[in-house]
Amino acid sequence: MILYINTTLDKEIQITLKDKKREFKRSVKISRYQDNKLLLLIDKLMKEAKIDFKSIKKIEVEDKGGSFTSLRVGVLTANALGYAFNIPVVPISGARQLSVSGYKLAVPIYDSEPNIGKKKSS
Repeated sequence: MILYINTTLDKEIQITLKDKKREFKRSVKISRYQDNKLLLLIDKLMKEAKIDFKSIKKIEVEDKGGSFTSLRVGVLTANALGYAFNIPVVPISGARQLSVSGYKLAVPIYDSEPNIGKKKSS
């Protein structure tokens, strides 16, 4: 079973569980605070599909596009789950991965600098 995570869409999170025989999809419209919803969405989909993390053999994650924060949330979540459950994480773009202590991490590809606030005037 493969877990696919996409947080790069405008105001939407998409999660898919798939193998050769089955596919379970869930998406939620959300413009902010994706970090509060992503793990809950994954948990809900896994319960619906009656799948646990032992059944997941790979995590695929969108690693390019979208806003700085939404991209970071998706890649970070994929890497954390992969590390916690010893599941390989594969970036969809095929970009290089960072190896840390023998574990390969997906590295986000940012299209622009973060825009997290206005510069303070002097």
